[in-house]
Amino acid sequence: MRIRTAAPLALVATTALAGSLLLAAPASAAKHRGGVHLGKIQYDSPGKDTRSNASLKAEWVEIHNNTRSKFQLKGYKLKDNTGYTYTFGSYNISPGKTVRVHTGRGTAAPGHLYWNRGSYVWNNTGDKARLIKPSGALLDSCSWTKSGNGVKNCH
Repeated sequence: MRIRTAAPLALVATTALAGSLLLAAPASAAKHRGGVHLGKIQYDSPGKDTRSNASLKAEWVEIHNNTRSKFQLKGYKLKDNTGYTYTFGSYNISPGKTVRVHTGRGTAAPGHLYWNRGSYVWNNTGDKARLIKPSGALLDSCSWTKSGNGVKNCH
């Protein structure tokens, strides 16, 4: 009789232990988000907000292509809560690659685009970045509050 009850108890204990280990898995074990999406945002450029071009270029949004083919951004828009809007010209993001859209002035280069603004876009106290399709539909969004170090990992 004891042998019969010991086996089910051992099975229950093993199942409970396995379940608790699965629940304790680190967040980094989560699968990386698929598709084209907002990746990381530097909403508070390092140092003082001087409105210098160097400071403005240090404020940026990354868009990541986690697909197996090139993705054309032409006509897509990047918007904040205030309504500031960056509209993409012809730009392909290769599979697995990221493009960083800097607020300040600069010359487009692989992986880097420039909004060419003379003032900040992303509010340090909280804001929401939106990636909008040419049709006007929302593709992705990412929001933050003042907490943190000025960088938001969106996904």
